[in-house]
Amino acid sequence: MSELDAHAPLRQDVRLLGQLLGQTLQEQESPVLLELVEDIRKLAKDARAGHEDQYPKLFEKLSKLEPELLVPVARAFSHFLNLANLAEQYHRVRRRREYQQTQRKNQRATMSELYPRLQRDNIDTDTIFETLNTLSIDLVLTAHPTEVTRRTLIQKYDDITQSLETLDTVNLTDIERNRVIENLKRNIVSAWNTDEIRQQRPTPVDEARWGFVTIEQTLWSAVPEYMRELNHWCEENLQRSLPMDFAPFTFSSWMGGDRDGNPNVTAVVTEEVLLLARWMAADLLNRDFENLYTKLSVTHCSDELRQWVGDHPEPYRAYLKPLRDRLFNTKSYLNAQLNKMEWYGDTPILTIDELMKPLKLCHQSLTECGMKEVANGDLLDTIRRLNSFGVTLLRLDVRQESSRHMDAIATITQAIGMGDYSQWDEEQKQRFLISELTSDRPLIPKFLKCSDEVQEVLDTFNMLTRQSIDALGAYVISMAHLPSDVLAVILLQKEAGMKSLMRVVPLFETLEDLQNAEATLKCLLDIDWYREHIQGQQEIMIGYSDSAKDAGFLAAAWVQYQAQEQLTRLCKQYGVQLTLFHGRGGSTSRGGAPSHEAILSQPPGAVNGRIRITEQGEVIRAKFTPFGVAIRTLQRYVAATLEATLIDRPQPDEQWRNMMTSLSENGTQSYRDMLRGDPRFLSYFHHATPEQELQRLPLGSRPAKRRQSGGIETLRAIPWVFAWTQMRLMLPGWLGADVAFQKALQQGKGDLLHEMYERWPFFRMVMGMLEMVLAKSDAQIAAYYERRLAQPEDRSLGQELQSRLEEMIDLVKNITDHSVLLQNNSVIRRSIEVRNPYLDPLHMLQVELMRSARLKQQETPDETRALMITVAGIAAGMRNTG
Repeated sequence: MSELDAHAPLRQDVRLLGQLLGQTLQEQESPVLLELVEDIRKLAKDARAGHEDQYPKLFEKLSKLEPELLVPVARAFSHFLNLANLAEQYHRVRRRREYQQTQRKNQRATMSELYPRLQRDNIDTDTIFETLNTLSIDLVLTAHPTEVTRRTLIQKYDDITQSLETLDTVNLTDIERNRVIENLKRNIVSAWNTDEIRQQRPTPVDEARWGFVTIEQTLWSAVPEYMRELNHWCEENLQRSLPMDFAPFTFSSWMGGDRDGNPNVTAVVTEEVLLLARWMAADLLNRDFENLYTKLSVTHCSDELRQWVGDHPEPYRAYLKPLRDRLFNTKSYLNAQLNKMEWYGDTPILTIDELMKPLKLCHQSLTECGMKEVANGDLLDTIRRLNSFGVTLLRLDVRQESSRHMDAIATITQAIGMGDYSQWDEEQKQRFLISELTSDRPLIPKFLKCSDEVQEVLDTFNMLTRQSIDALGAYVISMAHLPSDVLAVILLQKEAGMKSLMRVVPLFETLEDLQNAEATLKCLLDIDWYREHIQGQQEIMIGYSDSAKDAGFLAAAWVQYQAQEQLTRLCKQYGVQLTLFHGRGGSTSRGGAPSHEAILSQPPGAVNGRIRITEQGEVIRAKFTPFGVAIRTLQRYVAATLEATLIDRPQPDEQWRNMMTSLSENGTQSYRDMLRGDPRFLSYFHHATPEQELQRLPLGSRPAKRRQSGGIETLRAIPWVFAWTQMRLMLPGWLGADVAFQKALQQGKGDLLHEMYERWPFFRMVMGMLEMVLAKSDAQIAAYYERRLAQPEDRSLGQELQSRLEEMIDLVKNITDHSVLLQNNSVIRRSIEVRNPYLDPLHMLQVELMRSARLKQQETPDETRALMITVAGIAAGMRNTG
């Protein structure tokens, strides 16, 4: 089947959804609106097809829209892009099925595709099985303003996806097919009549609840389903079954725990989120136990189980019913906790063992009684869910900035007459911290006078003492610079009275911190007390956002790679098992490569069977919905982690390393010259992009800036990327790399760069990410933003940047030897081409709305809403926006 034929069903789905949306516009609004939208779409499509004389007509039509038409026109194009996303998501499920049905060839990034390569490398089945059993893949869900879809629409979108799947059923009657299409239309009409824009900024609790929805709707079922699929593969190829306790996946979250620069995340909020996560886990487990109670009506059981239930005719039901009831009561207990009420009911279930031991006993009994098929059905699924989600649903990470801990300890040392800790040198700080960590006496005065900020830090640690350690993940220190940053957090946990301490994870995120990461960790590992404390386990978080914002994508990628090499080598020397925690986002400049490629591009030895990765914002739904996509994502993670662990990859050639260092230095210099040296840059960014508007739109719980004063350096990495994405210049993804590549080619290094692309997974991943970001860029759209919004004195800079963008595209095609961008990925290339005629009107509307509001210094409610819709629509069309 040709690539074109393979994607014909996707085109049919997009066409059907577009037709139904058109009918909805006509019936719910007016035929006039549909005609207007079609005229705009045709002008945009013709303009994109090469008839550039249509652009002025398109601009004129959009600029003269009546005020009452702004919102419906913006919504029409935004809705189409969201529907196209749903069709593309489902098409990934369809393609996976086609691979499984035809068995023409093994789908990439699956165990079936990996296994022959493992065999070619003479890796025996024992090693494969043992490594598979020890995989540790922790996916950390984080909320960010790039996720603009309201929860209320998510269910409608899921129903639309379900309808597309039903339409794929080959034996539908005409009546059944019509019913499905009616249901599709019903959901599209319902979505059209739902306000897609939040009226208020979401709270951290809202974001946490949004994260729970993904687990409830797909991951809760997808995890055991994928393990069943993987077990089948192991039995066929390795001649053995996965153990009952097999749990390659765990799930963590930053939603409600990430307080770095977010004053809305307090100790009270974090505790509420922890209770809500437990409630959701209890609810899901209660449903599982209800299901098991219904199905396990069999009468035969082992002697051991019989001792528990006596002569009851249905022993499994008798054994599981009290647990089912206690899970139901656990929800009531947690409701009481959330409402600060006393609890007088039955003892709630709060530990995994309270459920796991009975479930395993039931499994053992069924197996002994010859009912292995029953044991390995829903019962085994529940056991595997417990292994992955526990009774807490997620493990909540806590993140705070290093200076907040320093301020807290400085307040304490001043209160007890020891001076100002923040003014001590690093050696003094370490001596003091180790002394207090080994001391039995309390350090914090009972009635400490302190600022609200310090009190909040102390309240957070006091709150953590009330939590069980199985509900907590890592304590992540952002802007970690020195060993004392890590020791300070351990000391604050100890002083709060935590019985089991959270693991403390320094986040190295600026270029300088990444370059110093090895020295910082070595200093820690040289401390006897610290080495004993970590018990041979060390976790380090690698920051992608701030390093790229600091030095540009190319330099950041190389420094991140080198830091991982150095940390891996150092931990091996000290006999410490290292887990690298990758703080990736959706966009290229924030490390957003496809997960499979990202894992395989790590330095040799850096994965070693263990990895933590953030799944951020809109990427969560893209990777974990619908159900089939969630399974495919889990499949990719296992295959990539196993491959990166078992297949030896050669160290990069010294010539390649030298080339990357040269590219990095030249790229950093060029990037910083622009951001810090060009007096036009800050003004251009402020005016030509929607940066001003994004800061006030209710798109996420965190403020856009860490500090309200200051320039780009205080702006968070996400709105920094988001603003450039909205106007399609995509600057953070390529700026600096253009000059670096140009210099290398001028020096006759073209063959070396092409060799690196062909033979080095890291560099291939870098070039792939650049291709993606450049394919989504558009100099013509960027020029429109600049022409209408930028200050006259800054426009020359915009023209320079657009020219550099075009040159960058040529450079990348030269190095990859591609005639077009994304030559090896026709699906994404075609997707971008299809979306552009729907994105162009949104871009133009956004520009005119911003221009009007800035000139008038005010806007009507309809104008504000229309602007927000354009932001959401462009984000949907661009997909990996932050």
